[in-house]
Amino acid sequence: MNLPNRLTLARIVLIPVFMTFLLLQVPKGHTLFPHQDMVAAVIFILASATDGLDGYIARKRHQVTNLGKFMDPLADKLLVSAALISLVELGAVTAWVAWIILAREFAVTGLRAIAAVDGVVISASKLGKVKTITQVVAISAILLHDWPLSIIGIHVGQPLLYIALIFTVISGLDYLRKARKLLGK
Repeated sequence: MNLPNRLTLARIVLIPVFMTFLLLQVPKGHTLFPHQDMVAAVIFILASATDGLDGYIARKRHQVTNLGKFMDPLADKLLVSAALISLVELGAVTAWVAWIILAREFAVTGLRAIAAVDGVVISASKLGKVKTITQVVAISAILLHDWPLSIIGIHVGQPLLYIALIFTVISGLDYLRKARKLLGK
C-alpha cells in the first residue's frame, strides 16, 4: 500500500474520531470539554486536507492506482456524509439539503459500481472536485460556527452550503450524462 492510499485510509479512520468529538455529550446537551466542537472541526479539516494531498502525491510519484481511484472518492463521500448526518442531528443543517447531497453521492457511487463491472474506472471529474471543495468549505464554516467572520456578524456557512448544493446537483447530472452509455447496456 503506497503513501497516497495510506492517506486515503487515514481519512476514513478519522471519521469516527471526528464524529466522537462532534456528537459525544455527557449528559445530553453538555460536552466533555470546552471547544469540543472546534476540535471536531479541526479533525474534519485535517481529514479533508488529506484528499488533496493524497492526489498530489499519487500524481507526482506516479502512484495512481485503481484502488486509489476507487477509495479516494469513497473516503470523501463517507467523510461528507458523516458530517452532514451529524449536522442534521445537531440542527445545524436542514435534512432536505443533506438528503439531496447524499442522494447524489449514492447515485454516483452506483454509477461507478456499474462501470466497474465492465472494467471501467470512473475517476473524479473537475466538477466533482469543485463539488467536494465547496462541500468541505461549507461544512467547515458550519462546524466553526462561521468563525472568525461571526465575530463581526457575518455568517457564511449556510449560503456556502447552498452553493455546494448547486455544484453537487450539477456534477451529479454531469456524471449521469457521461454514464448514459454504460446505463444503456
